[in-house]
This record gives sequence, C-alpha cells and structure tokens, in this order.
Amino acid sequence: MRPDAARRTLRAAVVVNPTKQGLPALRAAVERAEARHDFAPSLWIETSIEDPGTDATRGAIEAGVDLVIAAGGDGTVRAVAAGVRGTGVPLGLVPLGTGNLFARNLGIPVNDPADAVVLAFAGIPRAVDVLVADIVRPGGATERHVSLVISGVGLDAAMIANTNPELKRRIGWLAYVDAGLRAIPVSKPFRVLHRIDGGRAHRSRVLSVLIANLGYLPGNIDLIPGAEIDDGRLDVVRLQPRNVLGWLLIWRKVAWENRVLAKSAIGRQLIDLTGGNRRREIIYSRGRSVELVVEGEPQEFEIDGEEFGEVTAVRFTVDPAALIVRVAEIG
Repeated sequence: MRPDAARRTLRAAVVVNPTKQGLPALRAAVERAEARHDFAPSLWIETSIEDPGTDATRGAIEAGVDLVIAAGGDGTVRAVAAGVRGTGVPLGLVPLGTGNLFARNLGIPVNDPADAVVLAFAGIPRAVDVLVADIVRPGGATERHVSLVISGVGLDAAMIANTNPELKRRIGWLAYVDAGLRAIPVSKPFRVLHRIDGGRAHRSRVLSVLIANLGYLPGNIDLIPGAEIDDGRLDVVRLQPRNVLGWLLIWRKVAWENRVLAKSAIGRQLIDLTGGNRRREIIYSRGRSVELVVEGEPQEFEIDGEEFGEVTAVRFTVDPAALIVRVAEIG
C-alpha cells in the first residue's frame, strides 16, 4: 500500500464491457486520475449477459462508492444509468461503443477514452432526464426499462434487429444505414393509438414511432430540433411516409431543414413558404408522458439502439433530472 493510501476516502466504481478494446489503456488512465484527484483504487466490475451492469452498479452504490464510470457502448451506459438513477451519485462516461449517442449529445469525447476519464473524475455535474418505459408483451407480461437516447416501435426497431453485427463492428453506425435500406422496402404500416399527457387519444397509420430524450444523431442528422436532455419532457416522432417521395421529404426534413434552415429566421420562413410545416410525412409532438397501443400484430421494439423484441403497448414517462452526469460544460 502506498503511504498516502490510508488518507484516501473517495472511491470510484468502473463498470466496463469486457468485450471492448483498449482496456489496459483505460485502466492506466483511471489510475492516473485516481492519483490526481486523491481517489482510492477503483472497484472494477465487468458486465455480463446475465447482468449488463444494473445490478452491479446498485451493489457498488450500496458499498458506498462516490462515482460510477460506465465504460462501453450505449447499452452499457443505459444499464449503468438504470442503477445510478435517482441516487445522486455522479456518472462518468467513457464511450467505447458504435453510436455513443448519449455521450455525443453531452459533449463527451467519443474518440479519446483518456480524455473521457478525466471528465469522469473532474467534470461539471449536469442533471439530465431519464425516460422510463413500461412495456407490454404479446402474452400480457409487463416490464420496466429506462432509456437515455431514443426508443422506437416499428421500422427503426426492425432495422436494429436486422443490423449485421460483423458490418457494425467494421464500419460502426453506418451499418444501421445498410439495415435501414434493406428494411424499408419490406416494412408495412401499422396502426397505433397514442395519447400524450393523458389527453385525447389519436389513431395514426405509421411505419415507426420514436420516443426521444435528445435529438442529434450521427451523420449530422438533427432528428428533433429543439430537443433538450434536461427539459423535463420527451419528444415523440411519428414517421408516416406513403411512398418513396415521402421518404425523400423526411430525409430533406432531418438532414437539411432541421439542421440548416431552422437555425435562422430566413430559413424558417423558407420552410413555411415551401410547405415544410404542413407536410405529414414526419409529425412531432412533445409532453411528459406518452401511451402507445399497437393495433393488430405486435411490433418490434428497441431502446437506445438495442433490440427488445415485440410489444403490444408502451408507456413512456419522464423522470426529470434523475441522473447526474459529469460533462465538460453545461450548454
């Protein structure tokens, strides 16, 4: 034991996906941060199929750790966040996955684990929302999960389920594009009953319904303009194109109108003049809760890029400021 070890009282837990590369360098970066910030040696916990991180995180918090670091992809981060949620213990992020959407939207370095470790130990605490999903399976069984990024029913979930894992390993998030191009021609619209904040129920014919905590995706796609991760609200997106032209208009909306035109007064006027605010291929709504009931055959469901099988109904609610994340700055 080093001479100064006895006076150290702070300790972190590092919950890591053991299948990721660069773990020796990660350990070295954590050891440097421990010494710099007067932390005792961290508790290292590997995720597994049986426990992707939630139970282990809860155990570490019960043991009295002062910081939890999630090292892995969005799935690992989501599982760890479920264990940290509502405890007040800060969460550090070391992105090691494909999309790393949660980290990207918070300004965490996604290509430099060492810098991410520095933020985990010394970053600014930021309170962010967590979405809670109560799902109903085809047989009537119910489950509760959390979402940090985007969940979906329909086409996007089918796309996630059909993504080639080897292609994903080689080219990253672009593998989802390949899966989407294969899924769109064979996808069929379905009817869904949806209700926001307990209000009036609406019935729509859609290809997908997305429930989001944030709006930015890789590839400079601003899916949901104005979405904030700490506004106490969730965003709902209904995709209901009728043909190829409808998909082209959706692409124009998320890749051009939302990202470029909507940023200026002149651009917003142009959107209005060209009918962008009146088109029905993509519909936005916002609230504190949303209930979805699938009419007809059950539909595929995904949370934060991870497939979750079929559902017949989903209810999402916001748990405001339930997670304290260490970030570089609060924007």
